[in-house]
Amino acid sequence: MRGVTGRLMLLDTASLYFRAYFGVPDSVKAPDGTPVNAVRGLLDFIDRLVKDHRPDHLVACMDADWRPAWRVELIPTYKAHRVAEEHASGPDTEEVPDTLSPQVPVIEAVLDALGIARVGVAGYEADDVIGTYTARATGPVDIVTGDRDLYQLVDDARGVRVLYPLKGVGTLALTDEAALREKYGVDGRGYADLALLRGDPSDGLPGVAGIGEKTAAKLLAEFGDLAGIRAAVDDPRARLTPTQRKRLSEAAPYLAVAPKVVRVADDVPLPDVDTTLPRAPRDAAALEGLATRWGLGGSLQRLLTTLGA
Repeated sequence: MRGVTGRLMLLDTASLYFRAYFGVPDSVKAPDGTPVNAVRGLLDFIDRLVKDHRPDHLVACMDADWRPAWRVELIPTYKAHRVAEEHASGPDTEEVPDTLSPQVPVIEAVLDALGIARVGVAGYEADDVIGTYTARATGPVDIVTGDRDLYQLVDDARGVRVLYPLKGVGTLALTDEAALREKYGVDGRGYADLALLRGDPSDGLPGVAGIGEKTAAKLLAEFGDLAGIRAAVDDPRARLTPTQRKRLSEAAPYLAVAPKVVRVADDVPLPDVDTTLPRAPRDAAALEGLATRWGLGGSLQRLLTTLGA
């Protein structure tokens, strides 16, 4: 990871362009009538983020594989309900709205022409790229995502926080350990254990039957972490109800593999890219062509002004 000093901002790009797509009307179109609401919405989002938070480094983290085989091998239901088409020799195709799919290559081309680092690594999700950049960072880190899974990376001691969009791009919930403790009763380190105990239907994670968020938080407060809870199941003196002990015991095979699925990787082989926030476009001619072809107008101009400021 090349010379990252100062504040690093990591974008969970797909999460943000999905939000842009659903938050900006599809009446926002290119000159030929193609919807570009996700493209322009994401550019507006990045403009606001850079203006408000002034990162020194910015990385648009991508899903090179949104449903990695190594996670599916451990929990076959992982994101299974989102599969549009299965492929034996590569990543499955994710169910994506018809008018969003064609906008993704445009987003990638615009980011590249701007000179904003765009990183995806084969066999890994954007979350894993974010986890690895976060693990290697020497300064403060802002993770921008609409995915609560990344709360597990929040770490006050290291200056790692999550900026979670509540409404459009204007309202972000700044999530630090105090916010996590207030809402979930755990810190960043405990969030992954809470999530896997509770389960997550949106990711196809079954969780432990009968154990919801509040019970999971109480168990973690009592026994410290997942390992402590699993040890308590085999300890007749541990303060578990008979029902909890039975359900946790029945869920033992799931609990053995779930941590590897739920916890983001922090050892992804990152490419050597320059993550410095660009002041001027890397390829002004290509950017001008994209702006004209896709009618990126004010959204792109505002971002260019902000980057140059």
